Amino acid sequence: MLVPRALPALAALLLSVPAAAAPDAAAVFGIELAEPGTIGPRPLRPEDARRLALASEALRREVAGRGLEPVDLGPQAAAIRRDAPLYKCEGCAETIAKAAGAALVVYGYVQRSAPQVLNLTITITDADSGKVLRGGQVVIQGDTDDTWLHGVRSLVKNRLFAEPLPNRS
Repeated sequence: MLVPRALPALAALLLSVPAAAAPDAAAVFGIELAEPGTIGPRPLRPEDARRLALASEALRREVAGRGLEPVDLGPQAAAIRRDAPLYKCEGCAETIAKAAGAALVVYGYVQRSAPQVLNLTITITDADSGKVLRGGQVVIQGDTDDTWLHGVRSLVKNRLFAEPLPNRS
C-alpha cells in the first residue's frame, strides 16, 4: 500500500517523464529570420516580426491540415529562446521536440536576398534520429503579407507534402 505522502512524489515523477511521442505529433517551430553577415542578435523590424508570426501560424495550420497534430511548445519556450536560431543549432530542435512529445520536427527560416526577394526554407526531421524527412526552399518575390503566405502554402503543398512522408503513410 502506498503511503499517502508518497503519492505527490510519484505523480511528479510520472509527469516529468516525457510521454511516448504519437507518430503524427509534430513540433512546429516559428519561422525565423536569417540575416547573414550580422554578428549577434538584432531586434526585428516590426513588419518582419509580424510577417514571421503570420507565416509561422500559416505553417502550423498547413501542417495540421495535412494530418499532423502540432504539439504545444509553450513549456519549452525558455529552451527555444536559449537555443535559437533553431535552423543552425545542430539537433537542439529535435531535443526540444522530443521533450514536448513530438515525433516530427518542422522548422524554417526566411533569408532576405534583396529588399524585395526572400528565400523561405522549411525542413521536416524525425525527432528521434534527426534524419531529414523532407525539406524545400522557395523564393518569395515581394515583401508583403500575401507573398509570405503564398510562399508558405506553396512550399508545404509542392515540396513538403507532395507525397506522404517516409514511413508515415
